[in-house]
Amino acid sequence: MRITTKGLVIKEQTTGESDRLVTLLTADYGIVKAFVRRAKQVKSRMASATSLFAYSNVNLYRTRDAFVVDDASPIEVFFDLRRNIETLTLAQYFAQLAFEMGAEEQPCEELLRLTLNSLHLLCKGEKEHALIKAVFEFRADCLGGYMPSVLACANCGTYETELMYFDTLEGKIYCENCPKAGAVPVPKTVITAIRFICLTEPTRIFSFNLSSNNLELLSALAEKYTLSVTQRSFSALEFYKSLKG
Repeated sequence: MRITTKGLVIKEQTTGESDRLVTLLTADYGIVKAFVRRAKQVKSRMASATSLFAYSNVNLYRTRDAFVVDDASPIEVFFDLRRNIETLTLAQYFAQLAFEMGAEEQPCEELLRLTLNSLHLLCKGEKEHALIKAVFEFRADCLGGYMPSVLACANCGTYETELMYFDTLEGKIYCENCPKAGAVPVPKTVITAIRFICLTEPTRIFSFNLSSNNLELLSALAEKYTLSVTQRSFSALEFYKSLKG
């Protein structure tokens, strides 16, 4: 079996003396793990195309046990992610979360687009990390089957009040007349932002603004909800938080 596709390397590890096992996020085939023979050799023509965060054209063939990269050429290598450690670590967290939310042999076109757009924005440095991170987390949650229920109060059906509550464990919202123990009080502008991230078309999800305080609150909610639905920790996230403070 041979396939040709475009893939983003979201994980890599050395196997043996010179081979590399890469995990690709692809639009057509979802998560694909493949071996790159002699990728660690200095003269390997596929080294840059199969390194972490490389988005490449790849030709794969399947042996009895695994996929093998037959040829690869880079489309974008996202070199600017390595300008500072915070940016690189946040990109690594996105890669880990994309792996968690993706699936093998299932199309992941929107998840791939989300990840590529997020990496582009990190490279450009024109939007705050907190905004990119919150959008990536909430949208990835949605694509992984964990869309929060944010259309109306889960208790009485009220669309919005000036103060709302977001339950990061169940992914539900409540109005100011139906406060729930443990839910986080948030202004309606933050709920509006969550609705926008989860429900708007993919090309527009980064196109909003919040005050610094509300952006930090949005980011905290996105992170708590993501950790709740995945039921796991992410090493890159922990390191990123240690860098932040």
